[in-house]
Amino acid sequence: MVLTDKQPTTAPLREGAAASAAPRSFGAVVKAYVALTKPRIIELLLITTLPVMFMAARGLPPLWTAVSTLVFGTLSAGSANALNCYIDRDIDAAMRRTRRRPLAREQVPPGNALIFGVALGVLSTLGLGFAVNWLAAGLSLAANLFYVFVYSMLLKRRTPQNVVWGGIAGCMPVLIGWAGITGDVGWAPVVLFGVVFFWTPPHTWTLAMRYREDYAAANVPMLPVVATERRVVLESLAYTWATVLCSLLLWPVAHTTLLYPVVAAVLGGACLWEVYRLLGRVKAGKTGVDLRPMRFFHWSNAYLALLFLTVAIDSMLV
Repeated sequence: MVLTDKQPTTAPLREGAAASAAPRSFGAVVKAYVALTKPRIIELLLITTLPVMFMAARGLPPLWTAVSTLVFGTLSAGSANALNCYIDRDIDAAMRRTRRRPLAREQVPPGNALIFGVALGVLSTLGLGFAVNWLAAGLSLAANLFYVFVYSMLLKRRTPQNVVWGGIAGCMPVLIGWAGITGDVGWAPVVLFGVVFFWTPPHTWTLAMRYREDYAAANVPMLPVVATERRVVLESLAYTWATVLCSLLLWPVAHTTLLYPVVAAVLGGACLWEVYRLLGRVKAGKTGVDLRPMRFFHWSNAYLALLFLTVAIDSMLV
């Protein structure tokens, strides 16, 4: 893919070249490789994995299984993220939000990043297979391959629906966590899979609204780049409604206590309130930073974390 604007790429590359020319400490090298795994994204994936294990176990999950699933699941997610950094190194150099990532700054050679990502993927798959079970390992490998080949290589640069279908990879931890405990996949994790699936587009689109110019400069057709702000907010509203309704399905499917549907309804109502406020700002003629899309982005993070925390607590009460 040829970037239309070369200017954003040259400054970070010059900065990175200067950084790579200077001697670097062992700690700095380790920090760069850790940054390739995108730890903040991994945190979000773990938030959805552990509570599902509580639900599958109907209480505290076995310690060894839980720790092994989280450790090797972290390595699997780190593998996918490192490989994504390798594939998107040209985009990352063009975008202000990502131009300080290790490959954009030439802190890690691209070939090394590729080997690092593949090695983490192999280690995580074998680790899950031997320490947990092979169904969990297979689901983890499938999520990794989907994120790398379907989202990063096929969808991201070609369609504004990239995060809708590419988000499937981010839904897989709920299936992996359940499979790690039970050895199979049931309807309850499928419902939570749906929650994360519907949650992902509005969460990502509001971030993309804030950094629209970045994505435009890198020729990435995120929905806020190719559509009006009104359409982005209306589609975000539809997906948020789907998220809330799907979350309430867990009550009859998983036979939760009344705690879960009450909390899910309150959290969902607050999330809908925030997206309707965003729609109100669009209707009032506000645009750009005045829309304050990051308010919804940050709240959606809190929504998902609190919802899955409730899943874990409710599982202890059954």
